[in-house]
Amino acid sequence: MISDILRQKETIYSLEVFPPKKTDDVQLVYDAIDEMKGCDPDFISVTYGAGGGTSKETIAIASYIKNNCKIESLAHLTCAALTEEALCGYIDAMRSNGLCNILVLRGDKPRDISQEQFDSRYYKHASDLAGAIGEGFFIAGACYPEKHPDAVSMLTSQMFFDNEKFYRFTEMLEKAGIDVPVLAGIMPITTANQVKTMVELSSASTPDELLKRIDKYRSSPEDLKKAGVEYAVMQKLDLVRHGVKGVHLYAMNKPDIAKTFFNAS
Repeated sequence: MISDILRQKETIYSLEVFPPKKTDDVQLVYDAIDEMKGCDPDFISVTYGAGGGTSKETIAIASYIKNNCKIESLAHLTCAALTEEALCGYIDAMRSNGLCNILVLRGDKPRDISQEQFDSRYYKHASDLAGAIGEGFFIAGACYPEKHPDAVSMLTSQMFFDNEKFYRFTEMLEKAGIDVPVLAGIMPITTANQVKTMVELSSASTPDELLKRIDKYRSSPEDLKKAGVEYAVMQKLDLVRHGVKGVHLYAMNKPDIAKTFFNAS
């Protein structure tokens, strides 16, 4: 279980992959994982579509990571569009594949359901989902150092681009007596449009240093990608110097990004 790794290691390094939209492309994910396992991550998380459309692929990929690559896997699970019956089926599939780590999330509203349907979902919050899973699993959650855009108050690491925001967030947790391990989620910016999308989704602030890099290389996609990954590496090194418990890379199924990020020291 990931809980054992958290107890045994001072600093955790992990990454995230996502199932393909087309089932026929799943081999591409396995090929990427085979390359990225050379980075020696402590665990690899696998996303779950907001509407559960990739749930079977999530389990299959998490099983490949755990049983073929011998690396702990963390399977995502979202509340959106999830029924009690679907949860039971998901848990049964996890157990039958020898999987024991779940990241519970509220999840974004699926595009194919109305706001009314989303608001009336069976599991309202990730905490409701966590309470329904039962024993025998390591349960992880997500948080937002700069507050989730839908939250009425500061709850909440999703991705962030300003390490100071993360440090302030962890200080708040410490003052509140919350001592669960928090891993810092890092998303390398590789395209100019990515910034706008990420900010809209997470409300993450964008430091001037990152904006300058994007503006400088906006007309050169390859140079912008390189500059974005370099900025993410700077974040990682600073976080490690500050003694964070772990760094989690949103690798976007890109082995070259993972290798650059994890090999930098």
